[in-house]
Amino acid sequence: MDFLKTPISYLKGVGPQRASLLNKELGIITFNDLLFHFPFRYIDRSNYHLIKNVRTIDEPLQLKGKIVHIKEVGARRQKRLIALFEDESGQIELQWFRGVSWIKSSLKINTTYQVYGKGKLYGKSWNIPHPEISEWDEAKKQNNLQPVYSTTEKLNNSGLHSKGIEKLMSQFFSQWNDNPKENLPLNLLNENNLVGIKKALTDIHFPKNKSDSIKARVRLKFEELFFLQLELLLRKEIGKKKSKGLVFSHIGDYFNSFYSNHIPFELTGAQKKVVKEIRKDFLSGQQMNRLLQGDVGSGKTLVAILSMLICIDNGYQATLIAPTEILANQHFETINALLGKINLSVFLLTGSSKKSERKVISENLLNGGANILIGTHAILEDSVVFKKLGLVVIDEQHRFGVAQRAKMWAKGNPSPHILVMTATPIPRTLAMTFYGDLDVSVIDELPPGRKPISTIHRFDSHRLKLFSFIKEEVKRGRQVYIVYPLIQESEKLDFNNLMDGYESISRAFPLPEFKVSIVHGQMKADDKQMEMNRFVKGETNIMVATTVIEVGVNVPNASIMVIESAERFGLSQLHQLRGRVGRGSDKSYCILMTGNKLTKDAKLRMETMTNTNDGFEVAEVDLKLRGAGDLMGTKQSGLLDLKIADLSKDGQILMLARKSAIEILSSDPLLEENKNLLLRNKMIEILKNKPNWGKIS
Repeated sequence: MDFLKTPISYLKGVGPQRASLLNKELGIITFNDLLFHFPFRYIDRSNYHLIKNVRTIDEPLQLKGKIVHIKEVGARRQKRLIALFEDESGQIELQWFRGVSWIKSSLKINTTYQVYGKGKLYGKSWNIPHPEISEWDEAKKQNNLQPVYSTTEKLNNSGLHSKGIEKLMSQFFSQWNDNPKENLPLNLLNENNLVGIKKALTDIHFPKNKSDSIKARVRLKFEELFFLQLELLLRKEIGKKKSKGLVFSHIGDYFNSFYSNHIPFELTGAQKKVVKEIRKDFLSGQQMNRLLQGDVGSGKTLVAILSMLICIDNGYQATLIAPTEILANQHFETINALLGKINLSVFLLTGSSKKSERKVISENLLNGGANILIGTHAILEDSVVFKKLGLVVIDEQHRFGVAQRAKMWAKGNPSPHILVMTATPIPRTLAMTFYGDLDVSVIDELPPGRKPISTIHRFDSHRLKLFSFIKEEVKRGRQVYIVYPLIQESEKLDFNNLMDGYESISRAFPLPEFKVSIVHGQMKADDKQMEMNRFVKGETNIMVATTVIEVGVNVPNASIMVIESAERFGLSQLHQLRGRVGRGSDKSYCILMTGNKLTKDAKLRMETMTNTNDGFEVAEVDLKLRGAGDLMGTKQSGLLDLKIADLSKDGQILMLARKSAIEILSSDPLLEENKNLLLRNKMIEILKNKPNWGKIS
């Protein structure tokens, strides 16, 4: 039997009860699981301080000295142990409130100890509660880095705190004499200056110095990220071989007429570049799977329209799927307005579509009378059948799950080309990981004439000045969004909520001079649409809303976005909301209103928003603040289970790993050569327990 597959209960110091706890709390079932439970940091035990420094240093520190007196005080449950500890600079009390008898029996007077802990002021004197303490050992002082392991309260109560797990790890290493299986070929290790797997696993748990711990972490992070990239790239390669794509070789009247006569403004260089990339995909004979990234207002919809026109010129139908009815309606109106003069039939299908409308849509889809279908999740229903579906455009694609997108594959034969779009800028490391099996296009410039939005942070105490500014702008004919994070008052959260806000705004901006709309997620769809339409038509000056207006509202006359309790919003949301203004020719403003007390992270979010309009810069800061799991929602989906790598910090290692994976697959696309046998075997092991989403982006 493989030693690493031994149940953890067989390790000395564990037993059935602790094994059950390790399994439930940390998922540690075997020796291998313990080995791959890595320390998340190290305590540098190379530096020693004097006792006199305890009161001036607000962090744990290490002392060397002797215990000169021991006493117990209190009775029964109130009992505590006090040891007077001294060095050349003075004395300090060490105190224990638990395990008094056992600790007392282990301490010796006038013996040299090393003590580690944080000083606390108790009354008028300083002490160190529950310090780590061990007899001074000249031979052991070479191991200066003490590993710190993640643990839980239940494990702590069973003695499996970080130090307890360290002891288990020492016990494991004393029994482990085998060499673990190496997954990376020697040439790959040498090219990237990586240590072998046995040394990496030993040095990550018990490094002799900082350099060894760094090399161990780099090696293990590289391996984890390398196989992640290899998997994504292999899936992409296999998908291309399996799925033949429709060839759209013809550029016809629809595209030429629209491009020459009906585009309202000159395409940017970035838009032209992306259209060329899509055109190349259409000619390749392979199915397109492309992610189109572009900041709010960069012109992604126009690129989608041009792609759909190429599809239609080649005798196929196109569809655009949006996550909300508001966004679907807006796309329908925009596309109808732009394509109205070239005689194309565009239909809209949402959850609100009536039965009679659905019947007409269904007939036109089947007989080819519908060129473009725009809609929401309703398009995914089995009853929606196309005659010849050639292109699927998915807007704000992160709102759709893999299984939902998979349904679109079955609606065409061969499967249609896929273009997924997002206005949420994705940091490069995440794009390479979460969309590593997609081709990525980026629109990184805004259309000419769009003025940068001025973003200003103000505290609640400036509200009267804010109201004066809004009144001036409204009198000049401008419109204003005021967004709140909550709909109803929360007892736990002391933030302005929508309903209170609506009442105070209505009082501050009375009829008939000012007209206020309100929109939130709990309204009926018809009421929401009516209020939205009033604002779009300019019948109301101020829109009080929740984040329901984050995506899909285009009102060029709106020049002010006020975000109440802005500290409650993440950077991505703040940036999306800011993008609702600045769509016309007027100077636009985004005003972030917060309370006076801000956390360090909230301050950084406000500073980032006021310092830059670049969505990719915003996204990079967001990644550092929230981490990859929160940013992409993977803590819920389990899509990414990294044991040691961190996409928010390990971008350089990721790029190195991806480069190596690309180089290997460029010469051996399916890992069939003998030199790549190790990699092939590891990939078979990785893929055998995963669902085959093969060609699904």
